[in-house]
Amino acid sequence: MSGFSPAFERLGAALAAVVLQQQETLAEFLPREDWSADLTARTYTSGGVTVQVALLGSYAARERTWLWGWANPQFGESHPAVEPTLAIRGLGARLGIPEFTTPEVDLSWYDGPAGHGGELLAMAAGGVLGGGGYIGAGYDGGSAYLHVDDPQAPPAVWDPVPIPRLLMNAVSLFPRDPRLTLARLLSRHRVGYRETEGRTEIDLPGGGTAHAHFDGLGRFIEWRSELTPASL
Repeated sequence: MSGFSPAFERLGAALAAVVLQQQETLAEFLPREDWSADLTARTYTSGGVTVQVALLGSYAARERTWLWGWANPQFGESHPAVEPTLAIRGLGARLGIPEFTTPEVDLSWYDGPAGHGGELLAMAAGGVLGGGGYIGAGYDGGSAYLHVDDPQAPPAVWDPVPIPRLLMNAVSLFPRDPRLTLARLLSRHRVGYRETEGRTEIDLPGGGTAHAHFDGLGRFIEWRSELTPASL
């Protein structure tokens, strides 16, 4: 593999902003201090907070490969921490996403804005599962990626202020379809919007409207918001 598949890129574009917002919410809830994990018990503890997790996979820094938890001989698909993630592989089979069905994914070609290609696989996989976000747990030689599926982890809430930043950051990682990226984020929060040529008009909860502008190639170029007096 010398690049992500179109199916993976589209899925990533659809999920990227939703996942980034949830990651920010998780960072406020879960301290990133000295940590420990017990994957048999499906627990991760950091800063005195313990959450339930599942194993997505791991990234090997030297080989620059991603290994799914179900393909790791130390775990396998029947492991308690892996079973909750098997829906990712099933989705990959149904939608033709080879990144989700290939046991070990070669990412040596990746040279993008993320720290490494494994970050993007973790983002997409975590987005498919929903929940509280994902954790990168570093070890000698790489990082394991854990999905937080604990009800105590709060879901992201609607806030229009960071939307332009979230959209820009999401599109930098998954640039295939910025309008889809925004639409899925708005749909996640049940915020109404209308799409016209070159623009998405958003009905801001509480009053007012916002306009996201896109150029002729579909790239996000500007965000403008207009609040009503009642919402100020």
